Amino acid sequence: MRWDNLSAPPDPSLPPEAAPAAPPLPLALPGAVTRTFDTPGFAGMTFYEVQAKSIINRVPGASRVPFEWTINPYRGCSHKCNYCFARNTHTYLDLDAGLDFDSKVIVKVNAGELVRRELAAPKWRGAHIAMGTNVDCYQRAEGRYKLMPQIIAALRDFANPFSILTKGTLILRDLELLRQAAEVTRVGISFSVGFLDEAMWRSVEAGTPSPRRRLDAVRTLTDAGFSVGVLMAPILPGLTDTDESIEETVASIAAAGAVSVTPLPLHLRPGAREWYAAWLGREFPRLVPHYRELYRDGSYLPQSYQREIVARVRMASRRHGLHRAEPGETRQVPTSPEESRTLRTRPARAPDPGGEQLTLL
Repeated sequence: MRWDNLSAPPDPSLPPEAAPAAPPLPLALPGAVTRTFDTPGFAGMTFYEVQAKSIINRVPGASRVPFEWTINPYRGCSHKCNYCFARNTHTYLDLDAGLDFDSKVIVKVNAGELVRRELAAPKWRGAHIAMGTNVDCYQRAEGRYKLMPQIIAALRDFANPFSILTKGTLILRDLELLRQAAEVTRVGISFSVGFLDEAMWRSVEAGTPSPRRRLDAVRTLTDAGFSVGVLMAPILPGLTDTDESIEETVASIAAAGAVSVTPLPLHLRPGAREWYAAWLGREFPRLVPHYRELYRDGSYLPQSYQREIVARVRMASRRHGLHRAEPGETRQVPTSPEESRTLRTRPARAPDPGGEQLTLL
């Protein structure tokens, strides 16, 4: 998606400490409000506030994902996951897929009002909406802009089914809203936890909450009555695909109360491929030839490797009494309005192991 349909007048309601302090967004967006924040958590980051003309997006038919509609209030992501497949979307803005993706975040400041308007449109039929499938809707910027409470409240008020996939523990801020929504429609929640190794976490996904904190959030949501699925994603070849890593991660996911685990081995699309390769060359140069061989045919790992990983995760899941979600199972879409009203919560569905690696990843 390109951004020629966006513009943004200044928003006087935002905090006074948010002062314009950066050049305008590329690609003919002279009306965008450019902000930096003088706080440690946003050091080196620039936010481009835009007024979107639409917010509920149809997924391209060629995409291998089990949902048709998404809401993405942000573009770019402070999670800084070196492997994030969405990196290349920043090049549509004439920004780069590396540092710019991590530090220049586009914020659709009118997301909440747009959701209400589009849900109220006569043509809208109440289809399931997935969130967190491009970049994380609970990344650090959400703590400042607070777009998700408005979005969830709108979905609640229209009893529209939705699901959220995240690495962000900030979702707990909205627990009461999620409870209210779950009383009237189906709400799916999934977390992404690919491994537990803290040194690896700090190196490859430095802007995310730690894996242990994510699992604590899974426990909190589970205790609140939600059925939470976990995407064991991504599993990194030569780094987090050992028996020890898989066993420890699955055991901790089970202990957190998750209802299912879905393994997703790493895939590397253009943009992510180059950024991840640079990181790998700096941190683990011995693995570079191995990766060249594994990914010589494109973005995805060989099917034999993927099948092996899935089998090992399945065996570990059985040992720990944790069901491994089958394709199509964890992002359940209601078949009728009545089903939406009577079913409380289900975890969000993930693609099959050879399918899309989602945004958190």
